[in-house]
Amino acid sequence: MKLPTHDAAASRGEQDPTSFRIQLPRRDTVRPLQQVARRLLMALLVLLATVLIVYLDRDGYQDNVDKGVDFLDALYYATVTLSTTGYGDIAPASDSARLVNVLIVTPLRVMFLIILVGTTLEVLTERTREEWRLARWRTALRDHTVVVGFGTKGRSAVQTLLAKGLVKDRVVIVDPNSKVIDAANAEGFVGVIGDATRSDVLLRAEAQKARQVIIATQRDDTAVLVTLTARQLNRAAKIVAAVREEENAPLLRQSGADAVITSASAAGRLLGLSMLSPSAGTVMEDLISQGSGLDLVERPVVKAEVGRSVRETGDLVVSVLRGHRLLGYDDPKASPLQSTDRLITIRRAKAAHAAEAEERRPPRPAE
Repeated sequence: MKLPTHDAAASRGEQDPTSFRIQLPRRDTVRPLQQVARRLLMALLVLLATVLIVYLDRDGYQDNVDKGVDFLDALYYATVTLSTTGYGDIAPASDSARLVNVLIVTPLRVMFLIILVGTTLEVLTERTREEWRLARWRTALRDHTVVVGFGTKGRSAVQTLLAKGLVKDRVVIVDPNSKVIDAANAEGFVGVIGDATRSDVLLRAEAQKARQVIIATQRDDTAVLVTLTARQLNRAAKIVAAVREEENAPLLRQSGADAVITSASAAGRLLGLSMLSPSAGTVMEDLISQGSGLDLVERPVVKAEVGRSVRETGDLVVSVLRGHRLLGYDDPKASPLQSTDRLITIRRAKAAHAAEAEERRPPRPAE
């Protein structure tokens, strides 16, 4: 297997494979350059106000060089005064000029220093705040979903999970491309920039505490290495991986993937089905598309269905999940239904969403 080289990764805007970085979604929309520009503008306004005050009362100031104070001298005096340099060649001589310096110029000097020093303090405060947010995020994060690769496949998988009730702060995106992580942050996801084949990168994503891992990389060999690494870190997590070539699917399963989706073969079968029967292709596309038309739903067996056959349920049952075995609807072993079974059914999207919301609702306390 051959992974992308450092130069190839850099040409695609990816991080060095030996480095990684966690990037939390930003709560504010103001960019750092905008913040600096705003502070510089405020400092310039304070400077101009000081120059105007000194120039209007220029007769109350004394210049040791030429005895007169013009606009350039006022600008010079305001600059050295606000920066606390204070050469002393120009000084307030009249009582009014000295009073103005005490009551107005001195507060402006303090404001000017706060603006300039505040930029540095804000950077330090932001760094401390970011470290605190990161520490709190790590402490609270568990039973989450790690998505390796946020391309078309990874993004579609996340959208499906969100439609099923998963919240964004329970999703961590891992991708070597910083632009991809920026896009994920803009959508409200936590991102880890780095090569997911490295255990330290997956540890940063807290993969050892994850409930499920979705692997949607661009290369099959990378998917195998990520699967091996993820399974080594977390024996209990459910791992679903996507590969391009069907011949690589057994290798993914041997590496520890619970389910493997062959994207090229699935797309090819859908194309062939649509060619033979456009209506059947439309139905399959409807089932794959989440939230519209028909949806595939997994639900538990309700109390009234225990002991009955599959055909006696109110839904169109496709399969019965009993333990780790998946039984077909026509399998004699599927009936009668047991209380621990789960049913894979086809429902209309609205009814499916209502049923899933009911299933997620906590049980009512017994009266």
